Amino acid sequence: MLRILGIDPGYGIIGFSVIDKSNSGNSVVDYGVITTPKDMPFDQRLKVIYESMNTLIDKFSPQECAIEKLYFNKNITTGIPVAEARGVILLSIVNRNIPVFEYTPQQIKMALTGLGKADKSQVQFMVKTLLHLAKIPRPDDAADAVAVALCHSQTNQQMLGLR
Repeated sequence: MLRILGIDPGYGIIGFSVIDKSNSGNSVVDYGVITTPKDMPFDQRLKVIYESMNTLIDKFSPQECAIEKLYFNKNITTGIPVAEARGVILLSIVNRNIPVFEYTPQQIKMALTGLGKADKSQVQFMVKTLLHLAKIPRPDDAADAVAVALCHSQTNQQMLGLR
């Protein structure tokens, strides 16, 4: 069995998921979000993110981590704090010697739906279907984190010839 931590990076809301991959498929262990208050100073928000990541790692003992690569569309201003938060997230992971695998939004969409330009609802439907869940994980950031972990599981299976 392989335990995968999936991360959808941010600084106000960070999505996380934990899935187990075995010969019989993938199963969800947990998912949710880390949140930081808007009125909190940014450096303190980063501290909350770092400490929360350490708590998640301690609780679930993941063997690998999959994280979404940042994609700057038009607004780089909001991208800078997300990049800083992503750095703190990565620091907590690499400090524990957990291998990190990064995927672009297009790679995640392709792995789950077969379409690199799939919309959010298509990806969420596949998350629900592939994990045999009764409903789509909420909030969206948590569903995105599950998609990242599933992308890694699918990609990892393909690389190992297990699929």
